[in-house]
Amino acid sequence: MSRKPTALDTFMARKAEIDEALARLQALSDDHFNTHPDEINWGHAGSLGYIAEKLKELTDFAFQEGEYAE
Repeated sequence: MSRKPTALDTFMARKAEIDEALARLQALSDDHFNTHPDEINWGHAGSLGYIAEKLKELTDFAFQEGEYAE
């Protein structure tokens, strides 16, 4: 009989997922989001704007800032 996962098990698994996603994003950023300066267009700028907006929402939630401030 297998045991049910604990809250700690689930927390640590989710933390590992987040750590992996952050590492992938950092690597992509280090590579300038797979773009070359001579090829950048408004679509690239818009895509980064979307990513920045979502990251801002996440950091606001994590740090209880912006709309999540108490």
